[in-house]
Amino acid sequence: MAVGFRIRRSYLILFLLLVVAVVVPVLIRFVTHTNGPQIELVFTDGRARTVTLAQMKRLPALTRKGTYQNQFGNWGDPGIYTGVRLTDLIDSEAPYTTILVQAADGYEMSIERDRVKNADYPMVLAYAFNGVEVPDWEMGYRIAVLPEDGNVSNEEYGVTSAGSFWVKNVVRVILQLGS
Repeated sequence: MAVGFRIRRSYLILFLLLVVAVVVPVLIRFVTHTNGPQIELVFTDGRARTVTLAQMKRLPALTRKGTYQNQFGNWGDPGIYTGVRLTDLIDSEAPYTTILVQAADGYEMSIERDRVKNADYPMVLAYAFNGVEVPDWEMGYRIAVLPEDGNVSNEEYGVTSAGSFWVKNVVRVILQLGS
């Protein structure tokens, strides 16, 4: 009887280990993906806040066609973008003169407050392109400039490359104070 009890207990322990080995990874995946992909928003006082896709989708969305001109005059990535205006993502009372947008590949773009707040050229953190949302949209979160006509040429935006503002795979937005 003692041998039979030890065998049953061994099977029970093996069964529990198997359940734990299967259930725990599923639970971890569920918990970490419930709110979807995220970015980090860093304020001038050093505080940081994580913003998830679920949180962004609770803010007003802007959906418009968009495309930009690069430094060679070519037009890039035409399509329908959906995202949250940076002015809605960043507290309107937050002090900053520029934002530094950082991408997963190390690319950085510094953008002046006047451009971020320009109502004629609304700047969004796009989370969907042609109806495909992150993480399925492989460009990830992306800065997009979406005037009513959808086109951002170098000449009208007053830059050498309007495309340089369209940062893809954004992971962090840092508010900065100028000198």
